[in-house]
Amino acid sequence: MVIEKNLVVSGKRKTAIAKAMIKKGDGKVTINKIPYENLDFFKKLMIQEPLEIAKKVLGKVDFDIAVNVRGGGSESRIEASSLAIARAIVAFTKSDELKKTYVRYDKNLMVADTRRKEANKPGDSKARKKRQKSFR
Repeated sequence: MVIEKNLVVSGKRKTAIAKAMIKKGDGKVTINKIPYENLDFFKKLMIQEPLEIAKKVLGKVDFDIAVNVRGGGSESRIEASSLAIARAIVAFTKSDELKKTYVRYDKNLMVADTRRKEANKPGDSKARKKRQKSFR
């Protein structure tokens, strides 16, 4: 099932960039050299999502993942890490079934969110002059 020895995969969210290195091991996941269990509750759950789905589809998780994240805010870093972890697991195991399960559960586990901050317009201090309304 596992062919690669070491594999590096990246994930992006806004300006946060996460690089996940995956290798055969016993299921340890670290983010910036800190075990993900030390994160606060909701951030920990977001990191656990791809791992739990992989356990259900593959049966067991027998690989270590080390994630290095730079840039962005705390939420963007967690989302970029989650994306990198899911992509790394799929690339490492080469499982189409796992990829389809990730996409069915949440497309953002496999596809990066391309939304970015709107650029400032020339001569203005903000991107928009007037506040936009969602109704007319």
